[in-house]
Amino acid sequence: MSIHFGPAGNSLSFAAQGFKKNTQVPQYLEQFGLNAFEYQCGRGVKISEASAAAFGAAAAEKGIQLSLHAPYFISLSSVEEEKRRGSVNYILQSARAVHAMGGERIVVHSGSCSKMSREEALALAMDTMREAVAALDAEGLDRVRICPETMGKVNQLGTLEEVLELCTIDERMLPCIDFGHLNARTFGGLTTFADFERIFDAVENRLGYSRLREFHAHFSKIEYTTPGGEKRHLTFEDTEYGPDFEPVAELIARKNCEPTIICESAGTQAEDAARMRALYQAVCESGWKVDSEREGE
Repeated sequence: MSIHFGPAGNSLSFAAQGFKKNTQVPQYLEQFGLNAFEYQCGRGVKISEASAAAFGAAAAEKGIQLSLHAPYFISLSSVEEEKRRGSVNYILQSARAVHAMGGERIVVHSGSCSKMSREEALALAMDTMREAVAALDAEGLDRVRICPETMGKVNQLGTLEEVLELCTIDERMLPCIDFGHLNARTFGGLTTFADFERIFDAVENRLGYSRLREFHAHFSKIEYTTPGGEKRHLTFEDTEYGPDFEPVAELIARKNCEPTIICESAGTQAEDAARMRALYQAVCESGWKVDSEREGE
């Protein structure tokens, strides 16, 4: 295993450079030194099995790790049973697609908690997620890892604690830690090194070191409002909103982690992913040593 950096979908520069086809994405990413890509199915899983396989083959040639973002309209916590059943089907569609690509991770939103208490919403989401895991197993997709994502709006299910609780359903599940979302829903709460360290420690304490080491992550700077939370994604050029990536890079090195870091900047996600990769490499080249208890793990 090794650390992976890449974008969520294509930057504006993809088309500006004359690229048009999915199978050209790996060639495009190569110029940035990136080795991951998250295929976007937010508006539905519309890629055919044949196209997914062709895309996966092109990515494999360049050593690009693929993941997939499942549809945004998934709501594990919906009060309507039909919508929860539909969400299981959307997760199954996403798993089929990423499997055809040769990838193993799908990122999933949990849903809303605006019509009930957070505890009630989490209980519904836990039940729906159990059904989703069972559906994947029944179809032989047991190698696909569901990654519930921390969310940026306050009325959404998806605090760090809620995501970690969802991940206790099955040891194959990994948390998708969206640092920008966590910063937005806490109105700029990720500022100090200790703020970021608490996230890493919470993952390890709840799920164990193995899953901390290989966690999935989204990273971008995000504008937020009070009391709603997330408003819109920004680029790394923004100086008003956070969070900064440097503490994350240092903690990855310190704790000897090898996660997948996906950049969700607005239109510059490949360029900003390359900046994160450079920051991480600078930390490693500075001679940073992992925590003594991590040596050999």
